[in-house]
Amino acid sequence: MTHAQDERRAICDLLTELGPGKPTLCAGWQTGDLAAHLVLRERRPDAGAGVMGGPLAGYTRHVQSRLTARTPFPQLVNLIRTGPPRFSAFGLPGADDRLNLVEYFVHHEDVRRAQPGWKPRAVSEELADLLWDRLSLARFYLRGAPVGVELARSDATTEGSGAGNGRVRITVKARTPVVTVSGDPVELTLWTMGRTSVADVHMEGNDSDVAALQATSWRH
Repeated sequence: MTHAQDERRAICDLLTELGPGKPTLCAGWQTGDLAAHLVLRERRPDAGAGVMGGPLAGYTRHVQSRLTARTPFPQLVNLIRTGPPRFSAFGLPGADDRLNLVEYFVHHEDVRRAQPGWKPRAVSEELADLLWDRLSLARFYLRGAPVGVELARSDATTEGSGAGNGRVRITVKARTPVVTVSGDPVELTLWTMGRTSVADVHMEGNDSDVAALQATSWRH
């Protein structure tokens, strides 16, 4: 079983445990809305194009709202659990792990960390390395940052130790001045995906530059 499949199973188990009306870290979404989003993303290619915004975003919201209202929550969870259909781009060989690891990891944390009394969970070194490798995509997410941004892996003590790709720092926006954001791969993943209020990271740089970055909002 891949790590993407592990996260899929874990979020389905948690959604089943909590039910449809619990909070998530996604603004305006309860657990039922998040479940509908995951179903839409894999099973409604006509609406999936608007997930990241743009001219189809309104249609995507409409389809998601209909799924939430008209599909029983246990059925939504079962659709997620069974995985993407064969005709979906997410159903192509190898696509699940490439396209869904971060998606399901972050949404699992969106549910976990929205509940009272949540605690950080330990992840395997292998999963941490995979998340660190995926952080190169933060160049796209942080392209609108007002300062340069460097990510530093805090759980790696020496070059190549604890870093699956041999790097302990990644420049995600090449610009001066630079703010260095340090944390383990779990927390850096959540931070780069816009979960800044719950991500345990440390920022180093000029006070005004750090403040400018902290004032920037992005969600993915």
